[in-house]
Amino acid sequence: MDEKLLLEQIDAFVAENRENVLRDLKTLVDINSVEGQPQPGAPFGPGPRKALEAALDIAAGMGLDAHNCEGYIGYADLPGASPTQIATITHLDVVPEGNGWTGSPFDMVRRDGYVVGRGVADDKGPAVLTLYAAKFFKQQGTTLPYTLRILLGANEETGMKDVDYYLEHYPQPAFCFTPDAEFPVCYGEKGGYGGWLVSAPLHGSLIDFQGGVAHNVVPDRAYALVRADASALKDTENVKVTAEADGVARISAFGKGGHAAMPAGTVNAIALVVDYLLDNRLCSEEEARALEMLRRLHASTDGSSVGIAAQDDVFDPLTCVGGVIKLENGALRQSIDIRFPTSTNAETLCAALSKLAQDAGGSFLPDSARVPFYIDPNTPVIQTLIRTYNDVTGKNAQPFTMGGGTYARHFKCAVSFGMEETGEPAPEWVGPMHGPDEGVSEALLFKALKIYILAIARLMQLEF
Repeated sequence: MDEKLLLEQIDAFVAENRENVLRDLKTLVDINSVEGQPQPGAPFGPGPRKALEAALDIAAGMGLDAHNCEGYIGYADLPGASPTQIATITHLDVVPEGNGWTGSPFDMVRRDGYVVGRGVADDKGPAVLTLYAAKFFKQQGTTLPYTLRILLGANEETGMKDVDYYLEHYPQPAFCFTPDAEFPVCYGEKGGYGGWLVSAPLHGSLIDFQGGVAHNVVPDRAYALVRADASALKDTENVKVTAEADGVARISAFGKGGHAAMPAGTVNAIALVVDYLLDNRLCSEEEARALEMLRRLHASTDGSSVGIAAQDDVFDPLTCVGGVIKLENGALRQSIDIRFPTSTNAETLCAALSKLAQDAGGSFLPDSARVPFYIDPNTPVIQTLIRTYNDVTGKNAQPFTMGGGTYARHFKCAVSFGMEETGEPAPEWVGPMHGPDEGVSEALLFKALKIYILAIARLMQLEF
């Protein structure tokens, strides 16, 4: 393989397709693909199905062999000399829009070299890039050694039932990477554990308590309705009090949202409401007991306040976030999202959270668990990816592990590979994945496209 010529061809292709990439990205971002009610042919609702169909239409227009797998997932193939597959996998579903957007989440806009809209980074931007990577090889007109398969999921954010379905009905690729994390290469993901803290039925002053849009998002908005004189209560920096009705006060909190796997720098709005209710003694003794349970949960994001802090030599320390709260049938229900290293396990976490709940007269209801996942960073596939990233960027980056959970853990041989880059400066108005005004620079998009094309070319030279 003449890499000098290849790089020239890649640069020319990227330059020629800049506007096409952004056009197709807008097509996908403008579709609200938050999970909805299942329908025939749309197991995750009409939004994810519409986005999947649109992406497959884009793939077919490129001359790729596009297939819809009963609405669960789709793929676009560029057949190779061998049926052995090198694959990529991204997803077209997104988390709910949440609060705090300065524009429409589902109307992608370009501004000062950035694109903003729900999914531009997670994960519709990478999805478009993988399709264009396949288009590059299609245009070259030569047959690749292996079949290149571009997988397009529709349920990554809320259960990954799409990839479960796929692996039940289709063969595993020889190797797969998912552009659904950060560069350079992630070779391991923390375990995941989740559930609900549920209080005993409550009686007193609390009328309602709502906050959060998804269990894996740090909530930036929350509110409680409580029987109290609003005029006697004072606003704080992050909490505003208004009269909802005669004798009813609305306690509204405004935090700073973000991804539950990376809570550093976020401010949980649910915790702000809990603290305000307790500090101002606005609830009955029974309600205060339940709120103290929540205060302990929210007092840290490393689990130390509830006795579950953990770390090891492979992963960063455990994270623990309460993402959604609601008052149902007189009881408070608080979701918990935990990402844990190898030094703890689901049984230990369940025991600690159960004790926390029982001490407050409530219960803990577990609903998800997955063990940590990692592969040897010295394998040829990972070394190929890290070398490609460093060659394109001029850096000397090393593979890493993370707390986020991606499709990679479902495959026998897979890693996450971009496209986010930590530490890169961005304007204040550019938000993070899962946050308001989610944005990504156009420069990063096209740098990532070059990286993906070169990486696939090099992977095609390995023995599988």
